[in-house]
Amino acid sequence: MVNSHGRFVWYELVTTDVKAATAFYSKVMGWGAWDASVPGKACILFGDGKGSISALTELQDDARQMGARPSWIGYVGVDDVDATAAAVTRLGGAVHVPPTDASDISRFSVFTDPQTARLALFKWRRPGQQLPAPDAPGRVGWRELLAADWEQAWAFYGDLFGWQKLDAEISETGTYQPFAAGGQMIGGMFTKHRTIPAPFWLYYFNTGDIDATAQRVKAGGGHILEGPTESPAGSWIIRCTDPQGAVFALEGTRRGRPVGYFARAASRGSSGAPSRR
Repeated sequence: MVNSHGRFVWYELVTTDVKAATAFYSKVMGWGAWDASVPGKACILFGDGKGSISALTELQDDARQMGARPSWIGYVGVDDVDATAAAVTRLGGAVHVPPTDASDISRFSVFTDPQTARLALFKWRRPGQQLPAPDAPGRVGWRELLAADWEQAWAFYGDLFGWQKLDAEISETGTYQPFAAGGQMIGGMFTKHRTIPAPFWLYYFNTGDIDATAQRVKAGGGHILEGPTESPAGSWIIRCTDPQGAVFALEGTRRGRPVGYFARAASRGSSGAPSRR
């Protein structure tokens, strides 16, 4: 089993309309959906027939009143949720959901980094959980932090999770810093353009034909913010919002050209908008 410390292991969409969001992602991604709600909390699990991919929950009223909006949240696996949550505070972040047990399945905590981008900590309480292949259809193949200042963000996350820096891509628009966990490249970060209101993590879901997927996004009431944009590796990328306003990204192919996961690092973008060249 691959050590999950520092690796993204789960994703959750927090939304204002559970029913509409369930219908949208089921059609766009071809995911199956089943109700896992408990008293007082609506929850939908998405899956592909081989296992769970992500969850969907309702944005609570108190969070809305504090200005929270629909968004995707990534969960990073750690060896010790309590110790890592304490480190978040020590390093200048803020813990919003303290370490909590989810039945006998997992322990988690939700936090924001010093620049207010949100993530969660996660540890399975049951052994034997496997991480999916990074290029598996319907799964997240890349994660990207749009930071207020990428160097300050790197100091925080490198210390918190032990991520390793890879060769940066430097251009006239800035620096794009890929990073690895346990020697495996898993994402990148850069300083966002000033027109983007707040720092956030963006998740790229693997899909098939990017044009067909883009049509499903639009037909389902979502919006294409950018793309399709071709990368030097031959993959195609679009940035989208779902009908409730949550931002996500999709990466796929055209004319049947395969996507090479490890080759994609060379194409991670450092422009003001989250794209890849």
